[in-house]
Amino acid sequence: MEEKDQKKIYDCSRGCEVERTPHGALSISYSPGCCKLADFDWMQGISQERYKDLFEVRFKNTRKIVYKNTTGQLIKIGDLVVVEAPTGHDVGIVTLEGPVVGRQLLRHNIDPSTYEFRRIYRRAKILDIERWQEAIAREHKTMIRARQIAAGLGLDMKIGDVEFQGDGTKAIFYYIADERVDFRQLIKDFAEEFHIRIEMKQIGARQEAGLIGGIGVCGRALCCSAYMSDFKSITTQAARCQDLSLNPQKLAGQCSKLKCCINYEASLYIDAQKHLPDVRGPLEFKDGTAYLQKCDILKGIMYFSYDPHCVINLFPLSGQRVREIISMNRKGIKPDSLKDKETDVRETDFISAVGDDSISRFDEKRRSKRKKEFKRPERNRKQQFEDDKNRQEGDTKPRFDGKPQSGQNKGYRRQGQRGGIKVRDQEKQGRKGEENREPSANQ
Repeated sequence: MEEKDQKKIYDCSRGCEVERTPHGALSISYSPGCCKLADFDWMQGISQERYKDLFEVRFKNTRKIVYKNTTGQLIKIGDLVVVEAPTGHDVGIVTLEGPVVGRQLLRHNIDPSTYEFRRIYRRAKILDIERWQEAIAREHKTMIRARQIAAGLGLDMKIGDVEFQGDGTKAIFYYIADERVDFRQLIKDFAEEFHIRIEMKQIGARQEAGLIGGIGVCGRALCCSAYMSDFKSITTQAARCQDLSLNPQKLAGQCSKLKCCINYEASLYIDAQKHLPDVRGPLEFKDGTAYLQKCDILKGIMYFSYDPHCVINLFPLSGQRVREIISMNRKGIKPDSLKDKETDVRETDFISAVGDDSISRFDEKRRSKRKKEFKRPERNRKQQFEDDKNRQEGDTKPRFDGKPQSGQNKGYRRQGQRGGIKVRDQEKQGRKGEENREPSANQ
């Protein structure tokens, strides 16, 4: 299995897998999961007479064109087809068919009744595929050499990608330039160097990011390479209306422009801001003035503080309540203090995932041995002290004649010593003293 995977070549720029069969022929299979601007036919199985001959054909990266099958051949999704080109022919992969192609035409403002579609000649043969793969193999070297020629002419431009036509007679050079570039001499040098037809196509920074592809900070594929084909202008006003931090490092994407996702929720925030009052000054209360610090636009809550430079002690107020206070201040009425009222403490309606991705979250926590060694003796001392105290109280009770013996429970007692040991030692010492006295008396 591993040897087969090593022989396969995954061409994600065109969404196909290239493999050479044991007989030496090339085998191309369509892989929709690894290509840019991937499609999903959600109208599969539905047939319409109007769109039955229309097919969407994809080429390198994000270039897609709709063609018409005028010969009546049996063509399906995933087939390699030879299509009409302005000069010569091109090779591409069929990605969509049927009514969903009509939805794509409507998206690009194309009327199928008046638009002149290019034709699909036939399904690609082995010779067409071999020539197509030879042209693809020349693309990277051509791009490197083209950059060197452009730098030698001193042109302020960047060649981002090169795409060869299926027959290898023409190439499209995608370039980026901030200003207008006179590349007449550059085209002559390219034609002499590569011996092909040259087409220069200028693209923007967002389109270049879509051609290259990548992963965004959200963890998903870039929107410009996943589904976006038309790019709208994005301004910092869209970030301001959402109370986003105007930090270029956070707002800029991989194309060094403002992220396209900033526009996704801008209209929602603009509509929500209409329900909040326009606070142009501080609010007057009996105990002072309150200043607006921040707003929760979607919840309609405004936070005020008595200190204009402090954002710690904040008091939330709804937009309707702020309108009432503003109207009261205009009439010269000052409402009660915000401090007398309890602040509404609401639980967050989201779950933070901070710490869930820790590498050591499944490891067993090791307990510190030093803490155990330090705590155990202290606990034993307390238990021993209580035991000694109980035993000491038991030693004060009379054993022989029912009278308490004075001085039995006096003196220092060592830790861990039993209750009656000291009394027995005293009795032994007394007996020894009497035995020593008797011999002396006899003498």
